[in-house]
Amino acid sequence: MTQMAPELPIEVDAETGVWTTDALPMLYVPRHFFINNHLAVEEALGVDKYAEILYHAGYRSAWHWCEKEAELHGLQGEVVFEHYMTRLSQRGWGRFIVETLDLDAGTCRVRLEHSAFVYQLGQVGRKIEYMFTGWFAGAMDQILAARGSALRTLAEQTQSAAEEGCDVGRFVTRPLDTPRG
Repeated sequence: MTQMAPELPIEVDAETGVWTTDALPMLYVPRHFFINNHLAVEEALGVDKYAEILYHAGYRSAWHWCEKEAELHGLQGEVVFEHYMTRLSQRGWGRFIVETLDLDAGTCRVRLEHSAFVYQLGQVGRKIEYMFTGWFAGAMDQILAARGSALRTLAEQTQSAAEEGCDVGRFVTRPLDTPRG
């Protein structure tokens, strides 16, 4: 049974048709439309280049969103990250579950269930949710900066449900100067 999500209000301006959630203008498009566009850009640029572009754009967007939401709701620290994961989960990308979060160490581990990419593309034998990686580092770094910390992080996808033998996606962050583990 599908239910409405009253905790995620969508306002539609009757005159302009602009959709707004969390005081941000939103676009409402079918999943296949977004993913088909994503694949077209991936094919034109190559996965590595496109992943790099998306990482930086996602990082900036996550930083901005976390900063504005923390200010609006008076949130701090881990609560900001949890709030961000909740909102992402409510927007159709998948369900993001924070498994570990240590702001002092600059680390987190996030599990992704019900990935929109996997639902659309199926098992394709590679990590396909790389679009999200910059989101985790941008959110972490904004929260760290708000705490007065100079620590900055790097995020990576370590597995995808689109890979053989995997049933969920996983992402980790670590401090920028820490080697991969």
